[in-house]
Formats: sequence, structure tokens, C-alpha cells
Amino acid sequence: METDPIVARLSAAYPELPPAERAVVRVLLDDHPFAALSSLRALAERAGVSPPTASRLFDRLGYGGFADFQAAVRDGARDRSRLQEFVAGDAHSELGRAADDLRAGLDGTLAAVPEPLCHQVAALLAGAGTVWALGGPLSELAAEYLIRQLASLRPGAHRVPDSVQERARTVLDLGESDVIVAYDFRRYSPGTARFVRAARARGARLVLVTDAWQSPLAAEAEVLVGLPREAAGPIAPLAHEIAVTELLLVATAARLAPAGRLAELDELTQSL
Repeated sequence: METDPIVARLSAAYPELPPAERAVVRVLLDDHPFAALSSLRALAERAGVSPPTASRLFDRLGYGGFADFQAAVRDGARDRSRLQEFVAGDAHSELGRAADDLRAGLDGTLAAVPEPLCHQVAALLAGAGTVWALGGPLSELAAEYLIRQLASLRPGAHRVPDSVQERARTVLDLGESDVIVAYDFRRYSPGTARFVRAARARGARLVLVTDAWQSPLAAEAEVLVGLPREAAGPIAPLAHEIAVTELLLVATAARLAPAGRLAELDELTQSL
């Protein structure tokens, strides 16, 4: 997949930027190219920073100010024809490109999670007193999948409940033997951050699965699984999160040797 040069430029600069300017880049990447086409003040408000802070970003990136950056975005949008092709009915070529993107994205994602990292996560998942998983509006599906599979392999695997009251009761009983698995991708979930920080304050350890720009929770993680930024067109890459989850589950199962538990589970399932 050909990378948009402005997206590539923002992505390359992101790790070296101050936190406030990172916030502006996240808005630009989340809603590219449209976020760049509003006013500087509107962009700053979306990022939660001041207009002068937003303006400094474009000077740092080598543009002659925000107006020059907008002009570059407009020129790039005119040069690209993928959206126009799709609207005009060229769905077959669009789907073919999406399949290629997804295939390449999966390869990149799996390469980003080497075997030693899988075993490090597996050791935590196998040895924890309890494992709790949560995610954002879409990544919660990966968290749910992790817990459904992990609960077959070992006891004490739970999805973090949705309500504030149930979350408070969960945090109340957490300790150093417990592990939180958080899936946190742009746009990063404030609810996930609040729960994780409360859990960390009780001593629970964190496995964080996040994107290339890293969740604000990255500094809290005992193990960080960073996935590259790849997607099939406008669709968030849930398949990548599930694929990584599968790897972590396989590594965990190898540590637990759960054949007896799985056989007993099958018997109970048939009898109920």
C-alpha cells in the first residue's frame, strides 16, 4: 500500500514530539485529511491544546506555518483518486487493495510480536492470581475473545465489567498477583485509563496492547505489545488484534498444559 506522504511525515515525527504536539498529530491522523482542513483554533480545541502550541508543530515539521500545511494536504487529496474510484463504483479494485492491505498488515503485526515477547506475556497470564481484560469501543471485542479462550485454559479469567460500581468492586480486590490486559488504540479510551490506573495503584500488573503511537498508559505497562499502524481502507484492524491475541493464547496454553481441564469442560458442557 502506498503511504500518504503527509501521514508518513506525521508518523515519523510523532515519537520525538512533546506531549502537547503529539495530541495534535493524533487528531490529524485520526481524521486525515479532514482535521487539517478546519481552522487552526478548531484543530487546537480538538487536541486540547492552545493555538500557539498547535502552530509550533507545523514549524517543527518544516512547513511555513499551518496555511502551508493545509495547502500540502489539499494538494495530496487532489492527487489521490481512491475515494473517487470507490464512489464511482470501482468496488472490486478497492476490495482487492483492501485485501492486500489486510494481508500486509497481518504480516507486519505478527512480525512485531516476536516469540520472546509472547512468552513474557504468557508467563504473566499463566501465573496471575486473576486476569482481567478490557478494551475500548471496538478493541473490547479482542478483550472479550481473550477472556473467553483464557477461561477455558485456567480459572480466574474475567472481563472488566462495564458499570462504575462493578469496576470499583473489582479494583477493591486487586493486588500484586493480578494482571490487567488492556487493549488501547487511538482514540484512546478515558474509561480504560481510569480503570488501569486504579488497578495499578493496588499493585496489579499491566499488559498493554496498543498502536504505534502508544496509549497514554504505556508508562504503566510491565509488558507492552506495540502493533504497527495498518488497516484495510477505513476499517479499524480488529483482525490484527485478534491475531496477536491468538499468539498470546497459544503461548499461554503451552505453559498451562490444560488438556485435563479442557476434557472436563467438554464433559460438563455436554451434560448441562
